[in-house]
Amino acid sequence: MRRVSYSLILIVILILVSSCRVGIKTTTDINYQQQLLAATLFQQCAAEMKALSYQAYNIAGMRLEEALKEANDPHHLAVILDLDETVLDNSPHSGQSIIDRFSFPIGWDEWCYKAEAKALPGAVDFLKKADKAGVQIFYITNREEKHREATKENLLKLEVPVQSDNHLMFKTVTSSKRERQMKVSENYEIIMLIGDNLTDFTPLYDKQSVEQRDKLTDSLKIEFGNRFIVLPNTMYGDWMSAIHNFNFSLSDSLKTVIFNDRIKGFNFHPNE
Repeated sequence: MRRVSYSLILIVILILVSSCRVGIKTTTDINYQQQLLAATLFQQCAAEMKALSYQAYNIAGMRLEEALKEANDPHHLAVILDLDETVLDNSPHSGQSIIDRFSFPIGWDEWCYKAEAKALPGAVDFLKKADKAGVQIFYITNREEKHREATKENLLKLEVPVQSDNHLMFKTVTSSKRERQMKVSENYEIIMLIGDNLTDFTPLYDKQSVEQRDKLTDSLKIEFGNRFIVLPNTMYGDWMSAIHNFNFSLSDSLKTVIFNDRIKGFNFHPNE
């Protein structure tokens, strides 16, 4: 009963707050926002999130050292990273979407242009280490070309090495990263890919179901922690889109129903 009452109180507060805001387009229902609330709090408040980020980049650093020992020319080696929720922390955008009850892409351009994202723990130290060793660093992001200058400004504020504009590869025609990865591989040996979404590593995951993503991950288990380094992202990604079968035309209310139907429990009914 206590959990129910807290939820009801929070829902009432959200209704009152949202009703007082003027000029903000409210596009999401409260239940959908409640799901995003815990996810965003984990990204922003959990020391476990920080620990996982440090862990990922510590492992990346060890793999980098191994590759450097075996390399004849470190300048021929390349590391590919995603940006959002891999190098840059965009949780304030999710936070604001909860406060004002809007959903992506509302507010995304404005957030990118502010160039105020913080770095994920461990990212800057790893990238400086790779840069100092002469390894080529490519950022393959699905931010749009219009975000280039603000993104570059954000990275430089954080002292993230940007070796050239060509090393910042933005989305053009497709969100698939395969073509951009292949372009890098034409001139460099890709020793590592770092990202928060499994499509950052291989196109095999593109538009796959929850079940198929699960099977693919089992088949690629040797790659994780070796060539593939994964950062946690509880707020958004293909893991969530796969649950509603990548049907982005669904209302948030219907997505909430689908998410709830996916939850697995056990045969225990305390209220009966």
